[in-house]
Amino acid sequence: MKIRYSIFQRLTALSAALILLLTILGACSGDTAKLDPKNPVTITVWHYYNGTILEAFEALVDDFNNTVGRDKGIIVEDYAYGSVSELEKNVMASANKDVGSSALPNVFASYADTAYAAEKKGILANLDDYFTKTEQAEYFTSYIEEGKIGLSGELRIFPIAKSTEIFMLNNTDWAPFAEANGLTYDSLNSLEKLTAVSKQYYEWTDAQTPDVPNDGKAFFGRDAMANMFITGSMEFGEEIFRVENGIGHININETVMRKFWDNYYVPYISGYFSTYGRYRSDDVKTGDLLAFIGSTSSAMFYPKEVTANDESYPIECKIMPVPHFENAEKVLVQQGAGMVVTKGEPQYELASVEFLKWFTDVENNTYFSALSGYMPVKKAANDYELISSKLPSTDRITNETLKVVIADLADSKLYTNKAFEGGAAARNVLESNLQTKAAADREAVKALLNSGTSLEAAVAEYASDAKFTAWAASITAELESAIK
Repeated sequence: MKIRYSIFQRLTALSAALILLLTILGACSGDTAKLDPKNPVTITVWHYYNGTILEAFEALVDDFNNTVGRDKGIIVEDYAYGSVSELEKNVMASANKDVGSSALPNVFASYADTAYAAEKKGILANLDDYFTKTEQAEYFTSYIEEGKIGLSGELRIFPIAKSTEIFMLNNTDWAPFAEANGLTYDSLNSLEKLTAVSKQYYEWTDAQTPDVPNDGKAFFGRDAMANMFITGSMEFGEEIFRVENGIGHININETVMRKFWDNYYVPYISGYFSTYGRYRSDDVKTGDLLAFIGSTSSAMFYPKEVTANDESYPIECKIMPVPHFENAEKVLVQQGAGMVVTKGEPQYELASVEFLKWFTDVENNTYFSALSGYMPVKKAANDYELISSKLPSTDRITNETLKVVIADLADSKLYTNKAFEGGAAARNVLESNLQTKAAADREAVKALLNSGTSLEAAVAEYASDAKFTAWAASITAELESAIK
């Protein structure tokens, strides 16, 4: 006896079969993302680490290859480029398949702007496929949010280590100045106070040579001018780069911009702030500055002595929290490249993710943090006692840097702007615009001083309200042009 099926029954059976087939195919696709220790896969990782940071990273890669990597069938090969810009250049050349370029690596270190450019080319793996919400919750929320640059909000950048900024002081040469002027460390706990103290230092050093007018010394310098604008604006609740759906909008608040003018430009052209070498830590080493704001990841480069006029002497390096604007929220910059995984065969993506998970395990990440000055990315690892237990006992400066910044994070907000089209160009404007103007106008002020003009009169010629208004308009126009 034949069984007859209705059209409805046939369609229902066909639908069920199709669903079963798709399920099987999906399972097969997932099955391809299996690792086999007998047939290991080799993944390449490109980064820009050097010095002590490179040594720490390579030590961890070796450890992974000899333990978890061996057991799971993963071999990691890392390649160091000389700088962030060199790495970015090579990544984009590979992404564009330029003649002579290498194949894309499985993993590369990237800041948000470069990762966003790579994302638009469709070459990045979706990390949400490999990290559950529970796993992501183990990391600092702001670090995970920074990595969600996918065109639909997918996680593309995985945090492996982060840095922020600190205030470093040559405590040895600060002591006699502070004693003579009744100053304490609290005299440096705001940007407005820092400006006032820098003026005092200029006048105090100028007075040491009464027969030579206007030869006072600068007290302070700053690395990463863009950070000053970005975090300083956020301290007053203003995002200088307002980003919506990957599109950046310039948000200039003149009241806030006046804060930068009065507490960077004016003291700079007055000779109270300055820049000399490539980094401000170099300027402290040469004795040209007493203090600077710089990255925590540069702790190993903080000076231990001053060398000037062919003579050297040791100094005590005092690490302090970054001074903020008065009557404003405390905001610290969140910086440091993450790692992105490029699209590829499932087992290579899986192997890449397995390495990143291992690298950010509390034990491994705190080791990297202790030797590099970077902050670990998991909440459970943000423990000074844990990190310091892995620090070399002789590395006092890195130890003190991490101690200060971890304590500072307790009542500060971490911030970085979201990635957007033209973001790198806009950041370059913030990095150079005011600094270039300040350096040029300082030279003009010095020329007026040499002609007999008083410091007050010379500075007033360049620091007027009209000059400020013109500058605010010019930097706004330059930023708008950068993102077009």
